Amino acid sequence: MRKRSKRYQSAATQVDRSKQYDPREAFDLIKELRAPSFDETVDVVVRLGIDPRKTDQLVRGAVSLPKGLGKSVKVVVFAEGDKAEAAKEAGADVVGSDDLAARIQEGWMDFDIVIASPDMMKHVGRLGKVLGPQGKMPSPKSGTVTPDVATAVQEFKAGKVEFRTDPGGNVHAPLGKRSFSAADLEENLNAFLRHLTTLRPSAVKGEFFRKISLSTSMGPGTWINYGG
Repeated sequence: MRKRSKRYQSAATQVDRSKQYDPREAFDLIKELRAPSFDETVDVVVRLGIDPRKTDQLVRGAVSLPKGLGKSVKVVVFAEGDKAEAAKEAGADVVGSDDLAARIQEGWMDFDIVIASPDMMKHVGRLGKVLGPQGKMPSPKSGTVTPDVATAVQEFKAGKVEFRTDPGGNVHAPLGKRSFSAADLEENLNAFLRHLTTLRPSAVKGEFFRKISLSTSMGPGTWINYGG
């Protein structure tokens, strides 16, 4: 088992793991815990009532958070011609095609989001083994494969969050920074969970949200209840 820091251990004693907190109460508690020297990201983890072994039950998508993420998001775009120029004007950090694919294949991964024009998938397709494990492979479902690359760049720069189920049937997403107000964090949480509800696979029976946990990057998890 990984050894936890004294700060984490101290914070863990302030969280009742047998309790489900109301979201606002949980955010207030998170903000009261002893903080490290940097502005941590606040994350949500949702354990879904799906069978992650079945492809028709996997969940993937993206949602714009109303209060943003409070951080700079590095976006690279696969596009050529007018679309490439539009992506640059929209704020893309790097724009390219086969040259960008070669750079990524050589090991460059200093970016958060990959957006691709559909005609560029001939270059992106060969990067599956590199981008897939990082959760960065573009997909139409998440809005990262689109003919309107400029709008996609603007949305992800403004706080759009991409997510997908992991092998355990959990969905992870950032909600903002610890320095955000509890009200702003709660607004982002509600937007995320409402959107996640719309992606419920038809094959899933029973409870869709099994457990929901909130935490900071370096802090203990706090279970919450969610009434929709």
